[in-house]
Amino acid sequence: MKQLLLLCWLLLAASGSYAQKTKIKTKGAPAVVAAADRRWTPERAQAWYKTHAWISGANFAPSSAINQLEMWQAATFDPNTIDRELGWAESIGFNTMRVFLHSVAWQQDPAGFKKRVNDYLALADKHHIQTIFVFFDDCWNKEPKPGLQPAPRTGIHNSGWMQDPGDAVSRDSASFIKLKPYVQDVLTAFKTDKRVLFWDLYNEPGNSEKRTTSLPLVRNVFAWAREVNPEQPLSVGLWAWDFTALNALQLRHSDIITYHDYEDEAWHLRVIQLLKASGRPVICTEYMARPRNSRFANIMPLLKRENVGAINWGLVEGKTNTKYAWDTPLADGSEPIEWFHEVFRQDGQPYRRDETDLIKKLNGK
Repeated sequence: MKQLLLLCWLLLAASGSYAQKTKIKTKGAPAVVAAADRRWTPERAQAWYKTHAWISGANFAPSSAINQLEMWQAATFDPNTIDRELGWAESIGFNTMRVFLHSVAWQQDPAGFKKRVNDYLALADKHHIQTIFVFFDDCWNKEPKPGLQPAPRTGIHNSGWMQDPGDAVSRDSASFIKLKPYVQDVLTAFKTDKRVLFWDLYNEPGNSEKRTTSLPLVRNVFAWAREVNPEQPLSVGLWAWDFTALNALQLRHSDIITYHDYEDEAWHLRVIQLLKASGRPVICTEYMARPRNSRFANIMPLLKRENVGAINWGLVEGKTNTKYAWDTPLADGSEPIEWFHEVFRQDGQPYRRDETDLIKKLNGK
């Protein structure tokens, strides 16, 4: 509760800070000076939010991909699986997918990478789904490498997911400054594309014990994105309430407020009430871990009542193994007593029919 009260103070402190210039110093590289701060006003953000139906959907990687690289590299890009599984999402009324990009895939072939992103967007649009793209990520394995990706480790949650840009690079400003062309190339290519809902610039900064070492890269990715000035809003989601410096930076620079919460209904409601103090739209970009009592049955109706966007983790069981819990591996690969994440089995059947019936109802299907 003390951490949430501190968050409330940060929200109030950040609410008047959108008219400023940001200067970012990088060790071993020229200073990066952002264009005059183009952060959206709360009024503009709310006007944008009102143009959309209630946002609901999932974090998406096709079941055939163990990580972002397997999803986006030319040799393993799988449009047939993407098309089929987005069709299942459409069938229950989901209108949004959150999808992780990866800088290593772009570095291999920028033009080919952007073509595959466009191909994905065409498939999503076919199913009346908009996309939230994520650039960087501090979660899971520290050293992403191009080429053939590892096979799933039996019964282990996200055993092959890769950080982006990786642990060493994310801490070294002389190295990560080289990622500016990647961010700006992708943003420039899709900055007016209506199929992109918004840009999630950095997933869970400070995770994997990085904490404040990720601050410089978060500052820089905001500055790089503001130079491009896309039509879609920018955000970096809150996820660890005791990461004071990171939370303050994310709140100060995000156009819309996004966050992750895997707790029960009572706690989740407190978080929503505090985040609404920002005066900006609020979207939950990760929730739903059944054994933690974060379920479709109790959390999704709450998000609908509060007019908060609802993006759960996971759509179809597959190589990411996220039906298994974070810290509860099953070495024999047996079926968990209760799935942690995911909505559909690989044959397209719902894991729980009562859940998909509820999702349809909430989405007006």
